[in-house]
Amino acid sequence: MDTAPRCSIPCNGNDDDDDCRNHLPLRSPSLHSHSHPCLHHQCVTTIRAHNCYVAALAVHGTSVYSGGSDQEIRVWPSVLLDWSSAARTDHHPASFTVAQTESPVKSLVVSGDNLFSSHQDGKIRVWQIIQREQRSYKLKAVLPTSVDRFLSFLSPKSHVQVRRHKKCSWVHHVDAVSGLALSHDGALLYSVSWDRTLKVWRTSGFRCMESVASAHQDAINAVAVSRNGHVYTGSADAKINVWRRRGEEGKHSLVQTLERHRSAVNALALSADGRVLYSGASDGSVVVWEGGSGGMAATGELRGHRRAILCLVAAGDVVCSGSADRTVRVWRRGGEQKGRHCCLAVMEGHGGPVKSLAMVVLESSSSSSSSSSACLVLSGGLDCDLKLWRLSVPSLS
Repeated sequence: MDTAPRCSIPCNGNDDDDDCRNHLPLRSPSLHSHSHPCLHHQCVTTIRAHNCYVAALAVHGTSVYSGGSDQEIRVWPSVLLDWSSAARTDHHPASFTVAQTESPVKSLVVSGDNLFSSHQDGKIRVWQIIQREQRSYKLKAVLPTSVDRFLSFLSPKSHVQVRRHKKCSWVHHVDAVSGLALSHDGALLYSVSWDRTLKVWRTSGFRCMESVASAHQDAINAVAVSRNGHVYTGSADAKINVWRRRGEEGKHSLVQTLERHRSAVNALALSADGRVLYSGASDGSVVVWEGGSGGMAATGELRGHRRAILCLVAAGDVVCSGSADRTVRVWRRGGEQKGRHCCLAVMEGHGGPVKSLAMVVLESSSSSSSSSSACLVLSGGLDCDLKLWRLSVPSLS
């Protein structure tokens, strides 16, 4: 009898779907955090965003882009502006299709007038935003570009072994491109893949500048880039590797490996100043890493989720975690002690695992008795829904 663990979460109606690898193992946490009684949060709208699960979210200005496993990219123009001032539950935001692609979407990022999407087929597509209000988008490039493919074809030395009896040029990803991240100046695009490689692309010209082969011992699930240029990659090998570029034209080299998790690392998020890194794993834990003279070190662990962490997002001193347990937890960093966080809220309502998150801090307000800041959180789930939450986060006293 086959006793191997099976994923109990429906993914495209098939428990053998590739994404199931991120949902196991499941275990109960050793510590359950309770919500802060002063936090006010409300789900202001729920939208059936895609015909299949919402795999990726990206915020650009007042608009939100969503990518689904149904191969579609949609945009919700001015949704953040419409919902920033008050909680409206009688209105569904308008949206339209940016593109019907050829492969399920895994990640989205926006740089200037370019929307980058990564896909299950190992490709990165670049969509030019011509007129946002006129709903005008066009496919600008597919990475690797024909120029990169041609140049790599001319040089046999540029081919690398990717399978037992298969070679491919170094500019190609040969498995799903699981994550994208931009450098702080927007000049470089980083991509990671289940093929265990980290690639670096120029956002002008879209040339592949570098490929780090075997960046991990297993599939890479997440990537994040700090303001100071450190690149973090999280993998199914339970490790987080830290990379640093040497000089303007130099290659990236491994400067540190962070080991604390006991299961696959599925998600990464950085604080705005880049000093705090959050990593979420399949065992339901979120580890807090903080920088010092000797590099990054684990300073805390956020527990409360009952299943795998699938996504993370941070803004200001607030971080949100989305899980296969169908909840979003809101945490706040604060206090003099490193790694100290408290769970402000547990947001429930999704009918399936929460796969993607985005967050915007709106404004701060104060009165004679208290002060708080408002946040909008967007969560996309395997239930195909996109939820918009409004939070009022009390300031630290």
